[in-house]
Amino acid sequence: MDHSRLLVFAAAYLAVLVLPGPGVTALVARVLARGTHGVPAFVAGFVVGALIWFTVAATGLAVLATSFATVFVAIRYAGAAYLLYLAWKLWTAPARPLAAPQASPEDRGRLFLTGVAINLGNPKVIVFFLALLPTVVDLGSLSWLGFVELALIVAAIASSVLGAYAVAAARARRLFTSARAVRMVNRGSGAVMAAAAVTIVAR
Repeated sequence: MDHSRLLVFAAAYLAVLVLPGPGVTALVARVLARGTHGVPAFVAGFVVGALIWFTVAATGLAVLATSFATVFVAIRYAGAAYLLYLAWKLWTAPARPLAAPQASPEDRGRLFLTGVAINLGNPKVIVFFLALLPTVVDLGSLSWLGFVELALIVAAIASSVLGAYAVAAARARRLFTSARAVRMVNRGSGAVMAAAAVTIVAR
């Protein structure tokens, strides 16, 4: 595919992701409260969700997505419910030292599914892809190579942006060392995560 078209697509997608949405908000809140353990699983889930919406838009399956709208609504509410559960755990958690334990396989699995649900539960993602892709490429003649190139751009930008936010949040977390500060971070992160859940449901 023409490099200039790929660049336009990449720039537009980057601009959308840099502005914090529910996914970034939930990730930052978790990192501030619990550290970076489990972040790769959440980011991987977020990327998978983005790639699913991209595939739906690029292969002309938007009508199918509309037909299964209730499924995506259910996914949205499930993701929001889990975020509320995490918010409650953060709000009620005792002040722990910064050296948090590593995430268990079960935690990583839940975080992965949360990342998927947040992206699939956000209808603005497919609206973005449906609006942008036709301006970049003729979807009727999109080759497999062009599809792979665009998918790689989606995966690279999504993982890079969320990774950068996670690193920034981890550095900010080091500033909070006292038990009182940790408790405030936990409760603030819980409130932010709850707000992200409300945002997902409201969309």
